[in-house]
Amino acid sequence: MFDVSYFFSVIPKIFMKVPVTLEIALIATFFSLILGILIAVISYYQVPILNPLCKFLVSFMRGTPLMLQLFMVYYGPYYIFKVSLHPGYRMTAVYIGFILNYAAYFAEIYRSGIQSMDRGQYEAAEILGYSKMQCFFRIILPQVWKKILPSITNEVISLVKDTSLAFSISVMEMFTQAKALSSSQSSMFPLIMAGVLYYIFNFVVAFIMEQMEKK
Repeated sequence: MFDVSYFFSVIPKIFMKVPVTLEIALIATFFSLILGILIAVISYYQVPILNPLCKFLVSFMRGTPLMLQLFMVYYGPYYIFKVSLHPGYRMTAVYIGFILNYAAYFAEIYRSGIQSMDRGQYEAAEILGYSKMQCFFRIILPQVWKKILPSITNEVISLVKDTSLAFSISVMEMFTQAKALSSSQSSMFPLIMAGVLYYIFNFVVAFIMEQMEKK
């Protein structure tokens, strides 16, 4: 039978960790989008030295599990360089891991969008006296952004769901809290509640991106 008192005892405990999940998602999305653009620009202009490094970064981040990358970012400094890190570094490691991982995916989305642009756009910009950077940021990128919005939306939704992987380095976010409650109380309700919240978050993301696409 449904226990109202149990319902109201569990909900606050899960909601207490919602800000952590949202913080990871928002910070990682914002900075990975920016870093993705930078990587795409470096690839577009074939910048010496930086271009091969960016290609390796994209290949490595897309070819290995995100959980492994979080382990490397968090435990790597200690095991490789014997550097003792403050416990607060956990959140920083989560940010670094998520930003690098999703920047690689966003960079590839940007790249495909840039390559889909008609060559006449570049030629018209050159005739009008635009520099290469002005052409990219004022003419190409706005059109690319419109084309890639659906793909960006899919990646952002995946990012929100992947915040649950922060548990791998002992960051207590919403899913970790729900899993702990479910285990200690032998109940599926905390996990179901976490699933409902993830759905709500991603419904909002999809709605906002859809409005941007229409605009």
